[in-house]
Amino acid sequence: MFFTEEHNFFRKSFADFLQKEVVPHIDKWEETGQIERFIWPKFGEMGYFGINYPEAYGGMDADLFYTVIFLEELQKINSGGFAAAMWAHAYLAMTHLHAEGSDAIKEKYLTASIEGKMIGCLCISEPFGGSDVAGMRTTAVKKGDKYIINGSKTFITNGVYSDYLVVAAKTDPEAGNKGISIFLIDRDTPGVSASKLDKLGWRASDTGEIAFADVEIPATNLMGEEGKGFPYIMQHFALERLIMGVNAHARAEYAIEYTLQYMSERTAFGRQINKFQALRHKMSEHLSAVEVNKIFNYNTVYRLDKGEYVVKEASMSKLMSTKMADEAIYDCLQMLGGYGYMEEYPLARMLRDSRLGPIGGGTSEILKEIISKMVIDKKSYKPST
Repeated sequence: MFFTEEHNFFRKSFADFLQKEVVPHIDKWEETGQIERFIWPKFGEMGYFGINYPEAYGGMDADLFYTVIFLEELQKINSGGFAAAMWAHAYLAMTHLHAEGSDAIKEKYLTASIEGKMIGCLCISEPFGGSDVAGMRTTAVKKGDKYIINGSKTFITNGVYSDYLVVAAKTDPEAGNKGISIFLIDRDTPGVSASKLDKLGWRASDTGEIAFADVEIPATNLMGEEGKGFPYIMQHFALERLIMGVNAHARAEYAIEYTLQYMSERTAFGRQINKFQALRHKMSEHLSAVEVNKIFNYNTVYRLDKGEYVVKEASMSKLMSTKMADEAIYDCLQMLGGYGYMEEYPLARMLRDSRLGPIGGGTSEILKEIISKMVIDKKSYKPST
């Protein structure tokens, strides 16, 4: 219904690529907390960063179900950190480059990002703001043909080792969410500094806290219109939340597949543990939940690909899928008993990585309020034009 023969060929090709080029290095990257630079150009050479971007910049201009495959297969190598580094580059930073960047910015940065020669990060969350985007304190003051940036950002994926930053800042602090603008800042610009955060999960990715101290950038580094940053951010949040919903159902599906295989081989009291009714029924519940969430997510992807503004459905996708994944993976670890708690088995890492699902990209509590406003208060979130 959603995938063609070409999609399936792409899935097989990408899965083989990950097994050959990425999996042998995952444990090292998880331990060091740094993904080596050589893998980015390899992704670029294969076209994996340009899936849904125009051919003019080296992309494939493919439909969103290729992106779904990209996300799902990344979850099957059991490194939420590596997966996050890849999709945060391709679908957070690069989405803003494509949507709001000038022709000059796209020619330089989007092309290099698709090739894997430059790595990007998106800087929105702040130490005192979290999910409160409108409450950000970072400022951008225009002086002649420059902007001066001051402030800080935190929880930024690719925040330490990226080459450029897509930064949201207040150009009019008195105007609330109507005073936010989006800027492009090179990593080596004087006044930009970053420190690495020590996380529970996503260990392979470099999540950073970034400070801007009197950072001067050309006025041409403004992306889109001044004061339109908030609607730009809200518009792209739909894609980000849907991405995290897809990640969640794929993560849960992988955990269940692994656990069912383990249960078929593990014996207790003289029989395979997949013959015990309590365990069979528990896994059946999770299999059903994965399937329901997956089909809802696919349907929402289909609608987004057709140009519909699916902020409500994307919020529902992230809310329900991340909760479902946490519950499924928790029980999958339990099925392995003591081995589930051992690092040599995949469930320990998967449990840690999965826990970020209901937090990143808008907490579950924020999503519930957004859905409440749309369904109960009849609020309409209009896309940016």
